[in-house]
Amino acid sequence: MDPKQMGKQMVEFNKVMFNNYFSAICVLQDQTEKAFEQMMAQSPMFPQEIKTAITNWFGTYKQGRDNFKTFADDNFKKMEELCSGNK
Repeated sequence: MDPKQMGKQMVEFNKVMFNNYFSAICVLQDQTEKAFEQMMAQSPMFPQEIKTAITNWFGTYKQGRDNFKTFADDNFKKMEELCSGNK
């Protein structure tokens, strides 16, 4: 088997596995966020400042998650180009 083809298949396999894992984690995190927001909305023990801070934290977390996904996608693309011989 051609080493470039084997490398390309390995990168593609890892990319698919990463995307599946990342999607599952995103679903879990989004469901947790929704559940927590419902709990905060129904509980009088959380002052508005805390609710705002937690909502901002969720937003920051999602932005970091999106940045990580973009970074990973860019690097998978670079590896695919490297394995195919295109630069």
